[in-house]
Order: sequence, then C-alpha cells, then structure tokens
Amino acid sequence: MRKISRKKGPVTSKVVSYDGITFKSGLEKYMYKALKDANIPAEYEKHTFELLPSFTFLNDCIERQANSKGDFINRGNKKVLNLKYTPDFVGDSFIIETKGRANDAFPLRWKMFKYWMTLACDNRTLYKPQNQAECLKTVELILKTKTNDKKETKVSRSTRRTK
Repeated sequence: MRKISRKKGPVTSKVVSYDGITFKSGLEKYMYKALKDANIPAEYEKHTFELLPSFTFLNDCIERQANSKGDFINRGNKKVLNLKYTPDFVGDSFIIETKGRANDAFPLRWKMFKYWMTLACDNRTLYKPQNQAECLKTVELILKTKTNDKKETKVSRSTRRTK
C-alpha cells in the first residue's frame, strides 16, 4: 500500500548561487540572468523600505506568542517592531519581486508596499513575475519602456532647440 503524501506547509525555495550572488530561489537567479543578458542594470536585494515604523503599544493585550505557543497572558505595553520590505531587484525605473508561490504574509506586505510607493510619489513601475515566461516578458517590457523614454528625450530636446 502506497503512503499518501500530504502537503507539509509552505513551499520552500531552493537557495542557488550564481556570479558570486546567493539567490533565495531559482526564479530569482533566472530573473538576474535575464536582466544581465539584456544589459539592464539592477541591484539584487540592496534596497529595504520601511512600510510601518516601530511604535509602542500602550494597551494591555492578552494573547499567546505569535506562534500560538506559550501562556495566554498580557503581552501589551511593549514596543512593536517596524515592518520592512526588500524587493528582489531595483533599477532606475522599475522594481521587481519574483514570486513563485507567495506565503500567507506576502499579499499584505505587497499591498502595503504599493501604498508606501503612492505616499512617497515613487513612479517606478512594479513587476511581479511568477514564472520564467513572465520574467522574460518583464525584461521585454523594461526594454520597451527604455526605448520609449529615449524617443521622448530626443523629441523634447529637438523641441527645445526649435523654440
């Protein structure tokens, strides 16, 4: 009789190294190679954004620890740590987050990051490819945006000369 395998929790990505960089997943490595092959400069996990500052929660809060262990006691009147987000790749005009399968916390963090970008008036384009085909499409879209930006720059320069 065959044993039925069951899901054992969240998907764990395989850590891989390439060009002296340790990537948290094969999809991140694939995105890095695609950007590099297209000569698109981007930094890997170099920028961290603070989405929510730390604060002191002054009320009582009767609860267990975050992992549901420990005693059901007052855990209030403490400092709550800030919430940060580090995207995979950051370029001059784009931010890329490669996500094969998101964990349960990611959608909320992603939504908060979009809100942070809105408040900060950050006009970079966000990309969230979830497979290799979408990584290639992301590179294609970035290259298309770059060529459109160059055309607009040439037009604005020639417009200035004629005035």
